[in-house]
Amino acid sequence: MRQQAAPVLSVRNLSVDARTPEGLKRILDGVSFDLAAGETLCLAGESGSGKSVTSLAIMGLLPKASLKVALGEIRLEDRNILGIPNKALRRIRGGEVAMIFQEPMTSLNPVMTIGDQMVEAIREHREDMPQGAEAIARDMLDAVHMSEAARRLKQYPHELSGGMRQRVMIAMALSCRPKVLIADEPTTALDVTVQAQILTLMRELRSEFSTSILMITHDMGVVAEMADRVAIMQQGRIVEAGDALDIFERPAEPYTRQLLAAVPRLGAHAGTDGPPRLTAVAAAPAADKPVLAVSDLSVTYGARSGWLGRKSHAPATVSGISFSIKAGETLGLVGESGSGKSTTGKAVLNLIPFEGSVAIDGRETGGLKPAAMRPVRRIAQMIFQDPYASLDPRMTVGAAIAEPLVIHDVGNASERKDRVAALLIRVGMPVDAGSRYPHEFSGGQRQRICIARALALEPKLIVADESVAALDVSVRARVLDLMLELQEQMGLAYLFISHDMAVIEKMSHHVAVMRGGRIVEMGTRRQVFENPADDYTRNLMAAIPIPDPAFYRKGG
Repeated sequence: MRQQAAPVLSVRNLSVDARTPEGLKRILDGVSFDLAAGETLCLAGESGSGKSVTSLAIMGLLPKASLKVALGEIRLEDRNILGIPNKALRRIRGGEVAMIFQEPMTSLNPVMTIGDQMVEAIREHREDMPQGAEAIARDMLDAVHMSEAARRLKQYPHELSGGMRQRVMIAMALSCRPKVLIADEPTTALDVTVQAQILTLMRELRSEFSTSILMITHDMGVVAEMADRVAIMQQGRIVEAGDALDIFERPAEPYTRQLLAAVPRLGAHAGTDGPPRLTAVAAAPAADKPVLAVSDLSVTYGARSGWLGRKSHAPATVSGISFSIKAGETLGLVGESGSGKSTTGKAVLNLIPFEGSVAIDGRETGGLKPAAMRPVRRIAQMIFQDPYASLDPRMTVGAAIAEPLVIHDVGNASERKDRVAALLIRVGMPVDAGSRYPHEFSGGQRQRICIARALALEPKLIVADESVAALDVSVRARVLDLMLELQEQMGLAYLFISHDMAVIEKMSHHVAVMRGGRIVEMGTRRQVFENPADDYTRNLMAAIPIPDPAFYRKGG
């Protein structure tokens, strides 16, 4: 097997300290592993376990003001690259060891074309360029199956979809033929179908270029599909490591078993009509009158009034969709990026102009001004996809969670403080998190904070837009269980937007599948998942990674 080859990368007893007001704090403690030539090793674990810190230490990218390597050795073949001069490290970084970051949009320069960025990297690290840097860049875009490669080189990052940007990052990383490719959550922000394409592409390129891959992920389905070996990290340590098949079939550590048990599996709820009951508390009775009623909803971006007040004929982003949600029910809205899911969620809460009818708790919201919408906002809240953009970086977490209570004049200062503490605990955060700022937390932790903020006013309707996409599997399971528990106890109605079919299956009573701004299939959970009528629905279900390495080793 691959792991018998000599290691191309060897990490020994790597320890990293964080500088805090109280002094140095050890956040990475004695991490050791080998990566063989042509092998894929997955570092798996929850946010804060030390996965990304490990990768940044290997790349020499730790922020010097806050983190420092205390001990250890990082060997690239026969060289210890830890502590070498910056000039030598720059030659290695990108040339011999390349990295793909989680969010390609923040990794690409927005004012440079794709071609200029790729050419810059190639000229920096490649001395053998018989056909020129531009030709190498075009060939690499072809290698990652990018359509119209020559045209893409002239485009800017904002002109490409998330999946295309991630392909560019992979092409740029591999254009210098690195020995090691570090992929830090490379598919977290992608739809399941695009994720499947990217993972297949990475396997193909590993075979073609004999590149070793160190993949960092919290998605155990991705681990099962990609890994030859797995190292499980918890609180800055590797607690278990071994062959991927052994880890999945015979996990030795309770933490590993916990991670595997939390993975949502498509079909786990077959034969049932709704989410599982989690509490002994009787569910709030469902009213006949829907909390949310949407009829013939359409949204057109860029529509303008032209000559004589006639509207321009821009294509509709969402076109003529209708659905309703009762108290205590969840409608799962699923589809790929660009299908209109998020636009629908924003229109439902009157955050963007729309045509058609939207009624929340019996009140039509179309055309309502901000002052008239305020009472509606108290009963209808939204959890956005990007938690960092949803939080004011200048406000403490406690102030951000309390802000809705202040705006709606709920309770006094002491009561709000107690409410904030209770909400933090309920979403799995420590109470002292309230005195800290958003940048001090991981992406998953920030999303938990946003969920706490949405729950502050105890609303009747929550629009959750990819609200658990950034969460680790175990945290995701706890948050989903929390949302189900709150729904049982409070009769909450959810419009649950996601591209994850397994999560939709767990959460939903009814499911609507969107494509191209239209609902192509809608029905009960059992109808859609056990007897899908549309090919698109079947393709979404088939693209989900299966958390079983044996399936992929058999050629599944």
